[in-house]
Amino acid sequence: MTPREVLALCREREIYAVDLRFMDFPGLQKHFTIPVSELTEQSFDEGFGFDGSSIRGWQAINESDMLVVPEASTAIVDPFMTRTLAMTCNIQDPITREDYAKDPRNVARKAERYMRSTGIADTANFGPECEFFVFDDVRFDSSQQHAFYYIDSQEGQWNRGRVEAGGNRGHKIRYGEGYFPVPPTDTLQDLRTEIMLRLQECSVGVEAQHHEVASGGQCEVDLKFAPLVQSADQLLLYKYIVKNVAARHGKTATFMPKPIWNDAGSGMHLHFSLWKDAENLFSGSGYAGLSDTALYAIGGILKHAYSVMAFACPTTNSYKRLVPGYEAPVNLTYSSRNRSAAIRIPVHSPRPENKRFEFRCPDPSSNSYLAMSAMLMAALDGIENRIDPGPPLDKDIYDLAPEELVDVARTPLSLDESLLALRKDHEFLLRGDVFTEDVIDTWIWYKSEKEIEALRQRPHPFEFAMYYDI
Repeated sequence: MTPREVLALCREREIYAVDLRFMDFPGLQKHFTIPVSELTEQSFDEGFGFDGSSIRGWQAINESDMLVVPEASTAIVDPFMTRTLAMTCNIQDPITREDYAKDPRNVARKAERYMRSTGIADTANFGPECEFFVFDDVRFDSSQQHAFYYIDSQEGQWNRGRVEAGGNRGHKIRYGEGYFPVPPTDTLQDLRTEIMLRLQECSVGVEAQHHEVASGGQCEVDLKFAPLVQSADQLLLYKYIVKNVAARHGKTATFMPKPIWNDAGSGMHLHFSLWKDAENLFSGSGYAGLSDTALYAIGGILKHAYSVMAFACPTTNSYKRLVPGYEAPVNLTYSSRNRSAAIRIPVHSPRPENKRFEFRCPDPSSNSYLAMSAMLMAALDGIENRIDPGPPLDKDIYDLAPEELVDVARTPLSLDESLLALRKDHEFLLRGDVFTEDVIDTWIWYKSEKEIEALRQRPHPFEFAMYYDI
């Protein structure tokens, strides 16, 4: 869609308001709204001013003026707001008119440009499987003298004995048995279908929707693959639609990786392939039908996995998901079909265009622009340096004896570990000026000071269960 076509759409749909959206540094979407009369063809070049010092991790107050520049190709009619057109924007410096280095979307755009400059590929396709929870009630607080959280779902196994208005109808989902139940056990079928339809209205391709493994309302809607920037744009829209559909059903949705202890957490498995001249470069005659290019890409991702996970698993809560027994990867290896490996090669189709691999470590708390860009840069490094991923591990990793796992690298145990690795291993991210030293430094500073240290200093409720009577 061109700027002129956007303006025509506004007239055709009698749009009153234009919502300008972008993603902040840690990964939350931001927006402000203008009257449609303020949007002209020049707006797509000149942009609109805003205060960058109020956005986390961005500008100092003495250099706060910045521009949002709408991207015409992202225009949609908002499915929830009254006569509102929404567009994703790029961020620019108003003086130099350069793209802002800490704008996550700009990082992703540079990653695509760098990939093309190498001559290796012209397209990096990502197909996200983004899981989430839908709850009926959530309450939490943390202060000087108290800290708690409380979540509830009518599907939760913990409610089997609850007295409910009109009677308890049973059909609660047992822990770890939430995969593919039919209604009435699956109470969220209509909600997920509405999410699917709203996505399709916004031209986002959907492959399937279903209930996920965990008790208490875990869901998944699978998006069709798309090039990196487009896929990351669609994930922003996906989260927006999921949260708003849930709210309209009187519920609340979260993309927090591990909101429920002792049950499966939410991942964002990324299916990945590289293409050139409309040919899938990952199709070949090697292991699981992959090419050498694909295996080298796997080698690069496994080599740089800790650094990539600083962006793909970017919260302290992320590492509560990466524990044995809940279908989350805990070892850095690859395998066909095996969902206990960090990288899985699907083998359901022999068609060359379907050849890809799935990186299972990322979770939906990640900033999709940064996570996908880091993954692509690691894959390109693997291809350029012909990094051997080693032999595959076609066994259930959870059942292996300790001596069999001695030589198998594990995933990091904490965000601290991932950030330490990123500090030591980020040269591959700097190529093509995709990530900059300032972006890396700001990311490590923000995550360390605003999240890790903030949590480390606070007493935890479970500490009272363990130590109050000491």
